[in-house]
Amino acid sequence: MQIETCRSLAGAASLFETYVDRWRLTADGDPIVTPGSRLLPVRLQDGTPAMLKIALDEDEQAGNRLMAWWAGEGAAWVHAQEDHALLMERAMGTKSLMGMALAGQHDEVSQIVCATLHKLHRPRAQPQPSLVSLDRWFADLRKAAQQGGMFLRCLAQAEQLLATPREPVVLHGDVHHDNVLDFAEGGWRVIDPKRVYGERTFDFANLICNPDLPSATDPGRFTRQVQVIARAAQLEPRRLVQWVLAFSGLSAAWFLQDDHQPGAQHQLTLAALAAQAQEGGS
Repeated sequence: MQIETCRSLAGAASLFETYVDRWRLTADGDPIVTPGSRLLPVRLQDGTPAMLKIALDEDEQAGNRLMAWWAGEGAAWVHAQEDHALLMERAMGTKSLMGMALAGQHDEVSQIVCATLHKLHRPRAQPQPSLVSLDRWFADLRKAAQQGGMFLRCLAQAEQLLATPREPVVLHGDVHHDNVLDFAEGGWRVIDPKRVYGERTFDFANLICNPDLPSATDPGRFTRQVQVIARAAQLEPRRLVQWVLAFSGLSAAWFLQDDHQPGAQHQLTLAALAAQAQEGGS
């Protein structure tokens, strides 16, 4: 294990201690270190498995508050949320959407995600937490578009969509195969949202563009999943393709910010597929 990782784990232990004591938890595994948070598998007093998450920045803290706001409808159930700490149910199911996708079960994966997002996007009676508009998110694409090429086409599409929003909802903002988990009897539910508000189609475009899925750039898979998702989520296929074009450009811009050229190229390949689909009348 690298020295930096060891230090991160040591620091995580002190972050967890306050909430382990306050909520009377028992550690049930090793800490998990991510760029924006620290997580610890725990058990409640009655033995129920749970996950303790400590958010390290405001975006992650906002995500914690959003998880609590969803109240278990489409998202993992939250047992407690306070300051930068979140105590949520732990996914104990054995299925993985990424595993299913790698096995070629793309239709089933898309249908599961669409059903989950249907629950997540429903309006709630309680006031919404603080959110960021999609328009602000696309500022990074506006910067990248100075390079020209496909970025310009993605930006033009994004600006047109942002100017004519449809069905705005509280979005998850980062819908990929590893953020929708199997909670066994609790069904499939999301974790790790971003604090963003905008047209609901955006969340489905995100699913198509997963950079960790090798087959995401396969033309046959692309065409098929646009149709499957549009039908399952009651979306206009052309509108979905337009959001894929916009989002893939934004995702490529983020990869460039991180100096990750392969990731940027992967997303620009998806942008090209979406542009071709438009020209073909999809």
